Amino acid sequence: MTVAPHIGRIVETSAPQAPADGARVQTWHSEDDTAAWARALAAQPLLANAFLTLHGDLGAGKTTLVRHLLRALGVQGRIKSPTYAVVEPHEAPGLAIWHFDFYRFDDPREWEDAGFRDIFASPGLKLAEWPEKAAALTPPADLAIHIEAIDETERKVTLRAHTPLGRSLLQGMTA
Repeated sequence: MTVAPHIGRIVETSAPQAPADGARVQTWHSEDDTAAWARALAAQPLLANAFLTLHGDLGAGKTTLVRHLLRALGVQGRIKSPTYAVVEPHEAPGLAIWHFDFYRFDDPREWEDAGFRDIFASPGLKLAEWPEKAAALTPPADLAIHIEAIDETERKVTLRAHTPLGRSLLQGMTA
């Protein structure tokens, strides 16, 4: 994983506390931790129709997490970032997956022209990087994954469930 420059506190002066909003905070110490978490998430049956958003600076590990998740779900072949295409469709056994990257999204007309409304209305897993760029157009995320790079390998991850499905996904995960 690559990392963007980190601004902010790197060393905690006290024990980490759970956010007041009930979010779950984790630390992934390596890319192996990211892959293990992705495998645990992939094992959740409810994931098949979830909408997950991924938040974080450039280089935080959003695409890395998506790649591990797609592999854990059984996606074969090349997994490329949809940075320029905005969306990349993927197929896993019995599952349609759409990976969005809204980093370059800036025209709401593109939403209709590209058929995104239809994609979000259909069954399947939707993953969105940079969701804030299309926030007025997307449904509420079931689960928002906020990734903060602490150093080259360590990530602070905050998981926020925004729907009953998202809460069920979090409850089904092991710590």
